[in-house]
Parts: sequence; structure tokens; C-alpha cells
Amino acid sequence: QVQLVESGGGLVQPGGSLRLSCAASGSILSINAMGWYRQAPGKQRELVAVVTSGSSTTYADSVKGRFTISRDNAKHTVYLQMISLKPEDTAAYYCHALILGSRSRMISDHWGQGTQVTVSS
Repeated sequence: QVQLVESGGGLVQPGGSLRLSCAASGSILSINAMGWYRQAPGKQRELVAVVTSGSSTTYADSVKGRFTISRDNAKHTVYLQMISLKPEDTAAYYCHALILGSRSRMISDHWGQGTQVTVSS
């Protein structure tokens, strides 16, 4: 089994910063893309940022220049550094990974449980 565990969410004032972490554990042979999605109340889940195994990154237009995604392959961990946070960044943030299982020898989607980010004064 594979698990993704997120941490780092919380309440921050507009203009503030937060760093999210997501660690994958379990029967992992390798991890392809890792990314962050978010879902605000009443809205669909949307891509925030993704980083490939080759460290190529993609960002939603709304977060470019403010958020930075990175990964530590040795720790099977992905990070999301968020600065200049805005109230519209308020959402539940979910970690996602495409993982090649060491037992299944198949690539499958995995999601974290979500961590809440609230930007408010």
C-alpha cells in the first residue's frame, strides 16, 4: 500500500507565506509526477502545480510567481512554497502522485487526505 501524508496548512494573513509538504510511503518503486491540487467550497478541484521526475514544473496562471513546487526524490516528498498569499488561495490542498508500485509493478494515482489553507485577516 502507498500513502501520501500532507502537512503545513493553516491560517495566514493576506501577504503571508506557508510551506506545504507531502511525503509518500509504502511499496514504492519510483514516483513519476508529483503535484498539488486545490478545491475551494463550491468549486471544482484545480491543478496548482506539478513537478515531473525530471524536475520540469507547471503552474496554474493564478499562482505563477508566488508558488514554487519542488521535490526530494530520496525522501519521496514534494513541497509547495507559497508566498504573497491571497484570500482567493483559500482552499483544501491535495497532494497527488503517479507511483510505480514495487509489488504491483503498475503506475497508479494516489491522493493525500488534504490540508486546509485559509488566507484571512
